[in-house]
Order: sequence, then C-alpha cells, then structure tokens
Amino acid sequence: MDRLFTRRTMLRASAVGTAAVGLTAAQQLIVPSLQQSGLLSADGVFDGASIALADNIYTEAFPTSPLILSPFVDPLPVPQALRPVDRSDFTTWPSPPGPGEGQQNSLGNEKHQCWSDDQRVRSPDPIVYKIDVKVDQHAFTSSQVLPIDTFGQPAVSFDASGKTYPAGLLRTLPNSTIYGFNGTFPGPMINAEYGKPALVRFTNMLDENPLNLDRQDFGTPDLSFLTHLHNGHTAPESDGNPHYSMTRGPKHHGYLPKQWVDNLYLNWPAASDDREKQSFFWFHDHRMDHTGSNVYKGLVGLYPIYDPKPMGSAGMTDGGDERQGLRLPGVRTNNSNGSFDVRYDIPLAFYDTRLDDGVTLHNDIHDSEFKGVKNPAKHPEWWGKTFFKHFPNHGFTGDIFTVNGTAYPVLRVKRRKYRFRFLDASISRIYEFKLMTSTQGPKSAVSLGLQGTELQGQYRIPDGQQCMRFMQVASDGGLVPFAFKRDSFELWPAKRREMVVDFMTYQDGSPTSPGDVIYLTNVMKMPDGRMWSNSSRFLPDPNYKVPMIKIIIDDGPPERDDSIVFDQKPLRALPPLPSNWQSMLDNRLIFEVKRGSAGGETEWLINDKPFDPLVNATSLKNKAGRTPLAQQKMGSFNLWEIRNGGGGWVHPFHLHMEEHRTVMRNNKDVTASSPGHPDDVSREDLVALDPSESVIIYRGFRDFVGPYVAHCHNLAHEDHAMMFGWEIT
Repeated sequence: MDRLFTRRTMLRASAVGTAAVGLTAAQQLIVPSLQQSGLLSADGVFDGASIALADNIYTEAFPTSPLILSPFVDPLPVPQALRPVDRSDFTTWPSPPGPGEGQQNSLGNEKHQCWSDDQRVRSPDPIVYKIDVKVDQHAFTSSQVLPIDTFGQPAVSFDASGKTYPAGLLRTLPNSTIYGFNGTFPGPMINAEYGKPALVRFTNMLDENPLNLDRQDFGTPDLSFLTHLHNGHTAPESDGNPHYSMTRGPKHHGYLPKQWVDNLYLNWPAASDDREKQSFFWFHDHRMDHTGSNVYKGLVGLYPIYDPKPMGSAGMTDGGDERQGLRLPGVRTNNSNGSFDVRYDIPLAFYDTRLDDGVTLHNDIHDSEFKGVKNPAKHPEWWGKTFFKHFPNHGFTGDIFTVNGTAYPVLRVKRRKYRFRFLDASISRIYEFKLMTSTQGPKSAVSLGLQGTELQGQYRIPDGQQCMRFMQVASDGGLVPFAFKRDSFELWPAKRREMVVDFMTYQDGSPTSPGDVIYLTNVMKMPDGRMWSNSSRFLPDPNYKVPMIKIIIDDGPPERDDSIVFDQKPLRALPPLPSNWQSMLDNRLIFEVKRGSAGGETEWLINDKPFDPLVNATSLKNKAGRTPLAQQKMGSFNLWEIRNGGGGWVHPFHLHMEEHRTVMRNNKDVTASSPGHPDDVSREDLVALDPSESVIIYRGFRDFVGPYVAHCHNLAHEDHAMMFGWEIT
C-alpha cells in the first residue's frame, strides 16, 4: 500500500526523525522509498548537506495581492439548488447506484452499510445527484487591480508569458485554476431534507484538462480526491475520511482519475432522535496530506438540510417555508424534478485567498511533489493567480477576503427578515462579524498608510459603527434551544452559524430606508495562522473594520414577511445529558494537540504521535490510570477531553460523525453558560480551543460501525499529522 511513504514520513526523517534516530538510520529507512516515489532529487532534502528545515527547503515569504480597485460592485452569488438525476437516466448507467455487493464504488469492493430501506431508517429510495470533480478556472473579481508591494507601493506585474509590466499600470486579473465540484467555486448546493436520503455519485475527472490550464504547485499531485460531508451522520464508506480510505475501498489516499464513489447521505438523525437533527452541512475534499491544498483549490460544496416533519397542525418544522412550523425566514419553491429553492435563506461561504505577485520565491518542503514547476523558483507566469504554501511556519492566511467565491460583493435585500447560513471555508482564518454602517464608506488600507500584514483585507471602514444585531438560530449541530441576540460572533474554520437579520429596523428601533447601506464587517485581526492578534474577546482594535459584503436596502415598500423570530424563541430541544455525567470524568479519553517537540514546526501531533491511518489512537492516561484505545461500542456514549498543548496557537478541532455537547472548559462546568463561547450550550461538531485550553465534551457513537477520524480543521495542521483515527465497533 502506498501509505508506506507519505509526506509525513519524509518530515519525520528530516528535522524531527533525524533528531531521534540519526541521519544514517533515517536514510536507511526512507531514502529507498523516496527514490521509488520519485521524491528524492539530486539536490533534495536528503542529498543536501543539511537536514534541518531551513531556508534551503522552505522560505517563509508571502506575496501581497494586487489591490482590487472597485470593490462592492460584483453581486454576491446566491447558489441555486442542484437538480437531481432523473431515475430514467441513472438506472441506465453502466453501474447504477444500489445497495448490493460492490455497488458503492467503481472498484466494486464495498457496499453500503445501511440503505434507505433499513428498518431503522424506513425512507424512500435515495434522490440521486451526480457531481464531477473537475479542473476549471475562476475569477474572484471583475475589477481592475493595482499591483502593490508589502509597503503598499505600486509594483511591477507580469503576464502568462512572464512579460513585465511597469509599476503603476492597472491590470485585469487572470482567472485562477481551480479543482471544483462540477468545475465551480464554491461547488453546487444540495438542498436536502430529513426523511429523503440523497446519494451523490462523485466522479474524478481531474485528469482531463481541455483548457490546458496550468495546475501550478498545489493540489493533490496524483489528482485523487476524497469527499467528506461535514458533519453528516454517515456510515464510514460514505464519510470520506482517510482512516477508511487507506484501509478499505480505494486503499489509497483517495479516489483516482476515472474512479467514482457513491456517497449515501441518509439524512437521518442519530438514533432517529429528532433532537439530533442538524441544519447546515458542507462537503469538501479530505484527501490525506492534501486536504488543505484541495480545499484551497476549490473543492467546497454546500448542503443545507431542512426538517419537513410536521409540528402538529403547524406544518413543516423547518422546511424552508416561513408560514409553517418554526416560521424561520424562507419562501420555498418546489421544482418538478424533486428539488426545491428557498428565497431569503442564503448560504455565505467565507474564504481568504492570496494572489501571486510573480516575485515571491516558491520554496516549500513539498516542492518535490510538483516536479514540472522546478521550484525553488519565482513564477511571474502565475502573476494574479492563487498562491499557496503547504507548510507555512506560522500558518497560512490570505489577504483578499471572499464570499461565495467573490471578493467584496454586493447583496441587495428587501425590507424584511433573512436567514444567513455562515460557513468558514478558509484554511486557517477565524472571523468575527458585525453589522455596521459607514458615512464615508470603504477606504483602501493603502490610502490609510497601512503596510505589511495590515494590508490584509484590503479595505477598512474607519467610521464604521454597529447598527444591527444578529439573532442566532443555529450552530454546527443545528437549531439552538432558544434563539438569542448577538452583537458579534466568531466563525472558526469549518464552523457554521445561522443568523436571522431583520432589515426592517436598526437596533435603535429606527426604520431602514431604501438605499441604506449596511456592511457585514470582520473585526478580528489575524495576521497569520497561529491565532488572532485582536478581537472583541482579546484586545479589540477599533481601527480594524474590514467590510466584506455591502448590503443595500432595495427600493420599494417592505416585502411580505411571514416569518416570526424573537429573542428566546424555543427552537430545538437538546438531547439530555445523563444526570451523572460527572461520574464519567475519571474514565474519559484524553487527546492533546500540539506541535512536534523536535524541530517545533515540522509536524503537528496528537498525544505526541502523528496520524497513522492503520491504527486507532490511544488516550493519554486518565485519572482511572487507564490509556484506552479510541474505540467505542456502537450505541455507547462517552466523555472525551481535547487539550491545546500551547505554543501560542488556537485549534478548531473537529470530530466526525456525531455532534457533541461541551460540558467543561478549563475544569469549569459550562453546561448552563459559557462566557466567551455561548455556542457551548448547543450541539457542535468542532471544538474551539483557545490558547492552552482544555475542553471536555460528551458525545454518542451510534448507528454505524467502522473507522472515522478527528483532526484539527486548521488544514495546514491536519495535513501535517494533527489527526487521529478512532472506530466504532
């Protein structure tokens, strides 16, 4: 199996590994595998004079993206629901979907563990969708740009032939090469419903490149993919995780070109408990070692999920129709093909990017995986296209902020309530959002005399003032117990938050008027991937107000609004905690996330070990004196502790397959309230670990058996070993 050599093996045998076993032993272990894999160059890591991770194999340098000169002109892309495949079509496929042996993938070696007709699920046959994983191109803005340097001064620029253009010349950005679900970024949106399973056939077409696009130096080198529905209650063969894929199914990091896989999303809550229903998933690549680069390259899709179950005579609980059930904002239109669209219910996927300046050196320990680009080198031919580092010393953050794939878009809204589904699809960046007005409007950071990392975000509203509040109705794990108001909220990588905003009135009670402008504004300054330097919780910077969406109140009278949302409105009851959960503390499983001790930045560890897809992790010793394996019996519940080992980093830690309840932070019971983390009182699938923090969660392991993973969703960390395998038996 080709897992015998991974990038992590190379890393351990360099700065970390050689510190432990010596260069000779490391070479005997690794060099043949490197040569066989084509990753040992004549002047590479192991043939060089030095084995240290130093500037000869890595350069901590990032380009400054060209300044977008006309922000807030392009409309916000609002996705429409993907249409399913007609039954008369998919039944004629050479290998149609089905529950039989060998029908789960093109390799013919897996079947679906649980089909929709299972007596527990009792649902109709799945609705079938088809998504092709393709190479394509994408534009982040239609605006002209001014090439600038780190001091904000005009800089030279280049074109695809490497031709130089003088400083001060305005340019149009080239399209960036993406890997996209159906060739778009973000990819398609599937509007799902509980009780109606969806089967998605993902087909790998990354080997096809009809436009002859330059793939650059990031993205999976072998063109494989692995799709994870984050955080679907899903059997492992459809979960899309490397603990499964490396040992079953493809027995590889992912599915290779021409291969397909049928991921079955049963849209069925854990243990058939309505309190376990969720409301917003997303799907993204999870290919081992290249999750970050594949997500950054565009493999992101959206999956809102609605609850059509009747609430007595009130109709669908949360079915996208504001006249029924909980009456959250949304006007539903059913399509003849079985799909549906919902107006006033808008997903917002946030993603920061960085564009190549043509003069920054590409020098990364992983360059040997991309032989054709001949790094270390500068790449003027990539000017204006996305720039990525697999292995940044201080984490990767972009300096252009985008929403649904567009930088600084405009959203025109009616005078009524909207439901916004927020998703952080960034590699490392955490955001904190407020709704603000500004009399003077956006000013470029350059015009304000800012330089270096202060240029991130490109624009500011210096006179910005909060004008509206959010009403939170859902978090990662679905609807919260009660709607509650927020002045601002943090959004960590992979987290979802759902907010209702009423565009009829401002927070002081005054009415809005046609033509009014409100800015969705990021107030968290995060210069690198370690953690924020300023936020509302820690040292707020009153000058850091980056407008991300310009929201314009449309002309005309107020729009009809049948939704009803108010503070402390009951939404979804929580599954109960056992009354004796504290008695389980001594036997909890404990996992500590931190950097490797030798070399410091060379790999990211859990319980001092890197991810091994062939084994289940072992807990640190608990108070009962045990070090249990990360194995749980189906139908069981347990406490797990996730610790931040320090080092000045924060970690968004994600656990696949079921949501959890946070019960303790830093040895304090937070089941009733959690200052700084109000979402702790809801269900979540991602633990927000502040610096050196310890969090204890309670979660279940139900309905399926097999291998899953838990990992940091700072994807630079995940790709460098901060992940562990666990299993339901």
